This record gives sequence, C-alpha cells and structure tokens, in this order.
Amino acid sequence: MIIKINTLSQIPLYLQLRNQIVKGIGKGELTEGESLPTVRQMAADLGINTMTVSKSYQLLKNEGFLYTDRRLGSIVHIPENEEPSSLFQEKLEDELELLSAEARIRGMHLEDFLSLCSKVFVEMEVAVE
Repeated sequence: MIIKINTLSQIPLYLQLRNQIVKGIGKGELTEGESLPTVRQMAADLGINTMTVSKSYQLLKNEGFLYTDRRLGSIVHIPENEEPSSLFQEKLEDELELLSAEARIRGMHLEDFLSLCSKVFVEMEVAVE
C-alpha cells in the first residue's frame, strides 16, 4: 500500500496518516494480521516526525483498527461483524452532516450526493471481497 501525505494540507499529518491506513483497510490493501512498519520506519519512509506516526498509530489502536504485539509491532485488526457503536454512529452522522452542508452550499443535488456516497461505499465492498 502506498501512503501519500500532503505536507501543504490543512489536515494534520497524523490524521492524514490515520485516514490513509483506514482507507487501506477498507479497500483490502491492508489485511487482518498484517504488520505495519515500525514508527521509526514509517516516519523515515514518509519524511515526517516519529511522534506524528506514533500519534496516528495510537489513534488507530484506540479506534480498534490496530493492536500491538511486542514481537511483531503494530498489527492490523479488522473489527468484522460488530454492530457500529453509538459513538461511531454519532461520529458518522456528524461527518455526513458536514459533508452534506458543503455539498448543498456548492450546489450539489441530493440525488448526486447519494449516488456519490453509494459509489464510494460499493467500491469499499468490492475491494474487501
């Protein structure tokens, strides 16, 4: 999996890395049990600070996408067949509300917005299968 970080983006680097890893899991590019590079290696590969990578990995652990094995490092975990928690649903609703507001402000029609959401969601399903 190729991780792309935009150092000129307003999105914090740790969040960009977190998002890239989550997308990689969603698309099937990262699989259950796969080891991620060490914090130092990932930082060196991306040309960013080790604390930035550490913060991303910690966030992913807190969200249940990674766990740590002392021998193998940070391991991908795919929380399958779990009902989405109320906290996740709240987060999802909040993010969709923001995206919907931006889409409406920019003149996007409901049908186009829903079509785009459906397309992106289906692409994740196809990638995982």
